[in-house]
Formats: sequence, C-alpha cells, structure tokens
Amino acid sequence: MTDSRLKNITLLILDVDGVLTPGEITYTGADSESKTFYVKDGFGIRMLRDAGLMVGVITGRQSEALDRRAAELKLDFCYSGIGDKSALLASILEQNECRPENAAFMGDDLPDIEIMKSVGVGIAVADAHPEVIKSADIVTRQCGGKGAVREICERILKDRGLWEEILQSWV
Repeated sequence: MTDSRLKNITLLILDVDGVLTPGEITYTGADSESKTFYVKDGFGIRMLRDAGLMVGVITGRQSEALDRRAAELKLDFCYSGIGDKSALLASILEQNECRPENAAFMGDDLPDIEIMKSVGVGIAVADAHPEVIKSADIVTRQCGGKGAVREICERILKDRGLWEEILQSWV
C-alpha cells in the first residue's frame, strides 16, 4: 500500500517512550533505569539512513539508555528532556535543511499532538492515546516499541521508490 503523503518525506522525527520503546521504564537502582528497544525498529532506522534519509528523536525524558541507542543507530540528532517539542522543530528543520512538509513526526501521547500538526505527516502508533490517533494522518498497525517504527520506515522507503534497492542490498 502506498501513501502519497510519505513519498516526499526526507526526515523522520520520533518520540521515544511509547514509540521506540513500549513505554515502560524499569528502575534498576537509585539513579539508573533501563529501557527496552525493539531491534527490528532499529534496523528500519538503519535502512532509512542507508537510503540517505534523516532520522532523529525528540523526547521529554532524559536517559542514558537512549543516548546509547541513539549513538548505536547513528541518529542525526537526539534531543532529550524537551518539554515543548514543537518549539524545537523550526531549529531542527533549519539545521537539517528540511521543509516542514518533508518531515514526519511519530508519537503516542498528548505532548506529541502539536508537533504532529506542524509537519507534513503526523503518525500515531497503534496504541497511542485516542486524541493522538484522531490528530494523526497515519496510524500504524503495530504498537510502539513492537514494530511501529519499522512499519513506517518500510512504508517510507516503498512510497519513495527506494525499497527494492535497499532490499537488494540485504538479499
């Protein structure tokens, strides 16, 4: 299934908790926590980056686990501890030479609605808050932290006509 809204996307911006993770936080000590990231989502991000697209995250929470995962995935940017995500959007677009209509944002909860409405394509994960789903242009079939990011990465590649080339590089 192709979606013309995705064919011009050059920048995918992701929330973290509830999108790249299932939204769970495990406290492992007084000052430490762990997060679970889905490997297949990470591979989807790698495929987008291999195709020359940009991927980054904006999240409200700071986390060493996120910093490590962002470095592993070689994300174009990783902003954590951000209360007003949409306030940062203009700067991100300028730094990455991207117009709003060429950016997509993927979120799951109420703080994501404003930024979703400020980009070309707002994406909600399947288990997002109902208000986020109502505000989204696209809703994934997969839940956050369980393949939703991979689903969107593949859809972007297919809709941009890049899927076969990426697929051939792996088979």
